[in-house]
Amino acid sequence: MARCCSFTASRDWCFRYSFSRTGLNSTTVNLHDGATVIHIWIPKSYKPNKPSLLLIHGFGANAMWQYNDFVSPLVSKFNVYIPDLLFFGDSYTTRPDRTEQFQAECVMAALEDVGVVGKIHVMGLSYGGFVGYCMAVQYPEKVDKVVIAASGVCFDESDMETGLLSVKNIEDAISILLAQTPEKLRELMQMAFFKPPQNVPSCFLSDFIDVMNTEHVQEKRELIETLHKGRKVSNLPKISQPTLIIWGEHDQIFPLELGHRLKRHLGENAELVIIKNSGHAINAEKPKELYKNMKSFLIDHK
Repeated sequence: MARCCSFTASRDWCFRYSFSRTGLNSTTVNLHDGATVIHIWIPKSYKPNKPSLLLIHGFGANAMWQYNDFVSPLVSKFNVYIPDLLFFGDSYTTRPDRTEQFQAECVMAALEDVGVVGKIHVMGLSYGGFVGYCMAVQYPEKVDKVVIAASGVCFDESDMETGLLSVKNIEDAISILLAQTPEKLRELMQMAFFKPPQNVPSCFLSDFIDVMNTEHVQEKRELIETLHKGRKVSNLPKISQPTLIIWGEHDQIFPLELGHRLKRHLGENAELVIIKNSGHAINAEKPKELYKNMKSFLIDHK
């Protein structure tokens, strides 16, 4: 439960206000006879002359925290749709499916419910890249261009054993990604940032955990376990859409090798851009460069 004077809750309110001011409305969509609820930000006013863009967040806080730094310039160029994935923000399901394929189905159903027609560009950040990739596979007629940012879509279950990833096993990964103590949250920041924030008071970290990391912990754990179990690069379908792969040069969560691996997997259909002096959290460390590369790929390159 949020505290009476919570920095995290206050910042969440500020992000909500910022999203609203930039031209987005908060709404929810009921699926599966109410068993599934998807919260999604949609344009207050749809512009038929603009392309549509879906932004899918990764693990951590809700979508607002991950896209606030560059949502405003994107809204000026696109009809922007930003959902909270299942078990993040206000989205949840009582169904047992924890696959990224199910996340993709729910996001697409939500887009259809709010009236998205025609093709839509899809951008996925970290875990969101897994979901975005699935959407491109499952709905090739509805997905236009794809942006995969810092997302280990091409990782293999064996990568932990061989030492490619910085964690030794799935339990280590879960304890960091779903940090429940200030110490673990500091460890996550050290891994996610090229220049991690320094001297953050433990009270701030505890507050963030209380507000953002205490709900749906078991369900999020199952999402990570499902993502990892039995994953083989050889089983990954190739997508047909033009794809931009963006990676932080010093990513410690999904090492740059996985970006090169995805580029080799997709071949000439994909372009790899490496962001210098950045870690995994390229949306936080290099938002201007991320936006510039997205705009160049989605709008300037016809």
